[in-house]
Amino acid sequence: MLSYPINLEADDATVLATSPDYPELSTFGEDRTEALARAADALEEAIAARIHRGEGIPSPSAGDDRAVVPTLTAIKVILYQGMREQGIGKAELARRLGWHLPQVDRVLDVRHRSRLDRMDAALGAIGRHLEVSAKEDSSLAA
Repeated sequence: MLSYPINLEADDATVLATSPDYPELSTFGEDRTEALARAADALEEAIAARIHRGEGIPSPSAGDDRAVVPTLTAIKVILYQGMREQGIGKAELARRLGWHLPQVDRVLDVRHRSRLDRMDAALGAIGRHLEVSAKEDSSLAA
């Protein structure tokens, strides 16, 4: 799970949501729940834009209210960060995988619903592997 802190602030009849980690993120909702949901969408867009521009993805800082990105987006962030850390470009990843460049573009595009086997292969090409686990959600216990 990848989650970032969200600052919530009353703003007239709405709740303003911003992020200390993503200054470009600003959205609102009619209440806290809606503001956090919209912040999660805005966060995913901010991540997509940073990947597209070749910019760094910050590590989450501390904070009480948090927006969670979808699991697939978190996997794409791990792939992107690993490529940046190792100096591996898209062309090199394509060569290692035997893929065409558009296939690499899709595994890095947070809007594309890539298959997990593709993500696992891409991670493997940079020396990483995907581990899956599930934890009981205590907030759902009756």
